[in-house]
Amino acid sequence: MKRRNILAAPALVAGAAALPGTAQAQPRIVTEEFMVPATDGPGGTGGEIFVRNKRPDGLAASASRTILFVHGATYPAHSAFDLPLGGLSWMDYIAGRGFDVWCMDLRGYGRSTRPAAMSQPPEANPPLMKGEQAVADIAAVSAFVRSRRSLQKLVHMGWSWGTSLMGRFAADNPALVERLVLYAPVWLREKADGPAPTLGAYRSVTQAQARERWLAGVPEGKRDALIPPGWFEHWAGVTWASDPEGLRQNPSVLRAPNGSQSDSWEFWRADRPFYDPAKITAPTLLVVAEWDQDTPPGLAVALFPKLTNSPGKRLVLLGEGTHTIMMERNRGTLFQAVQVFLEEAPA
Repeated sequence: MKRRNILAAPALVAGAAALPGTAQAQPRIVTEEFMVPATDGPGGTGGEIFVRNKRPDGLAASASRTILFVHGATYPAHSAFDLPLGGLSWMDYIAGRGFDVWCMDLRGYGRSTRPAAMSQPPEANPPLMKGEQAVADIAAVSAFVRSRRSLQKLVHMGWSWGTSLMGRFAADNPALVERLVLYAPVWLREKADGPAPTLGAYRSVTQAQARERWLAGVPEGKRDALIPPGWFEHWAGVTWASDPEGLRQNPSVLRAPNGSQSDSWEFWRADRPFYDPAKITAPTLLVVAEWDQDTPPGLAVALFPKLTNSPGKRLVLLGEGTHTIMMERNRGTLFQAVQVFLEEAPA
């Protein structure tokens, strides 16, 4: 493990007052960054996993207030979960309320090690970073955090494809998960009629493609006000800069491993769940926005009754938001819904 740097900053920043439930007396927030050695799962390539932590200075370690977040299939965690839009990131918001918050970029994403195959033509290699290997990365980081804080368990949270990874981790390791948050959860989709497509090691996404996909399904009259001015550009600039090799292309691209796409055809489109929800014994929150086209609300509705051993489970549907509501005008509704779940007393 290598520590990158240590920073300190006040949690009270511009825009905080616009979010519900933001604490008035703000502690000093400490930020640390680490490179955690990968322990490697199936098809592993070695390397390191980028991890960022934010917490109030002097906070005592607690399983119920230590949370690890993982991203989805295309974009890294650090540029979404900890991007100061309007002066405040989601990590800032959670840490400002007395939590020890961690996010991680899986290998092949963001500031983590990129496999050598990502510097070769995509068709030269099979899909990189499939679910089993991604879960191994989560296990390595979760173990690192638990060891560093001397804890038995943590709160685990995933976004999009990351919900299938955190769901699998929670199902396989019930003793290590305090609570589980699945934001935009993946579940079984309509079974595919034809064969799975041939996928290369990775895919390349332009900023124009990202914006078009982001707004898919949003009513025409609501599109202009959905993302505050400058927010998409800020996010895209930080995110695409995390892939210097892709940034040099014209137009610039963000390269993303195709393991998630392979998993979709192998599991979710083949009526084969990647994990058994009945094995999850931690309190679980499913939260999704109404205009989410990537993981529509119907997937969460189908998953919810299968969480048969999750005490205090709940499903929250948020209005006027997409798959990426955490970076939209109504992100405060997401922050509040998750925070209420995190802060409630155990059953």
